[in-house]
Amino acid sequence: MNRLIAAAVALLLVLALVAADSLFIVEQTEQVLITQLGQPIRLITEPGLHAKLPFIQTAISFDRRLLDYEVPPEEVILGDQRRLIVDSFTRYRITDPLRYFQAVGPTEEGIRARLNSVVSSSLRRVLGNEQLLNVLSSQRGRIMGLIRTQVNDEMRGFGIAVEDVRIRRADLPEENTQAILGRMNSERERVARQARAEGAEASARIRADADRERTVLLADARARADELRGQGEAQAIAIYADAFQRDAHFFGVWRTLQAYREAFANGASRLVLSPGDDFLQMLRHAPQPGPTLPAAANAAPEAKPAQ
Repeated sequence: MNRLIAAAVALLLVLALVAADSLFIVEQTEQVLITQLGQPIRLITEPGLHAKLPFIQTAISFDRRLLDYEVPPEEVILGDQRRLIVDSFTRYRITDPLRYFQAVGPTEEGIRARLNSVVSSSLRRVLGNEQLLNVLSSQRGRIMGLIRTQVNDEMRGFGIAVEDVRIRRADLPEENTQAILGRMNSERERVARQARAEGAEASARIRADADRERTVLLADARARADELRGQGEAQAIAIYADAFQRDAHFFGVWRTLQAYREAFANGASRLVLSPGDDFLQMLRHAPQPGPTLPAAANAAPEAKPAQ
């Protein structure tokens, strides 16, 4: 009885192992190639539960989605002899798993090595005929189209379809970058020096124009002032003359008092006069009304400042 139970259990285990190795599930994102003793015999593209011969046949799955491969950055010489560090990536899809398996095997490492060499050679071939401005302008789309077409044509025999090849980054080498930055700094400094020189020239011109206008304005103002001063003095002389003609005695007294005020106003004037000088007559005697009083103003000497 125990032997029968053990045999049944062993049979169930063997059946479970056979079923586990015979049945497999194909996902919607997969396509499976069945090989028998290393030789491909059929391709399964429909998702679901499938079966194969246990222990003899092997199911190798391939991703049917869009795959990415980043090409390592490399230095490329352009058509104008410029050097450029190009960092690119490639998007591809496995379209023929049988051809893919026969060309590079069941893993992705083989196809990545082929993609690296093909993309690199295509980049060098296409970019070698282009100018730097084309790579950095809207012409990049056309260049990428040429590279993708060449890579797709060469990789079609490996069972894949190259959907896109893109330059992610294009930089100048470090020594070229430093040289360009140096030229840019020199150009900016030249522009700054030119701007400063033009500013200094404009400043000097504005100052010269302002000085010239100032000189002209001052000259006109002085001429106008001299003219007005002359007119004023003429009017003052006319007024004095008219006043003298109306009352010569009063005018003489008034002019004498004016002379006194101008001579003694600051209190530090020193006069050298004789006792009988007419300039001091009004200080000795009060002025008397009448036309015979001499006009002491005409005899007033010029006041001298105190030493």
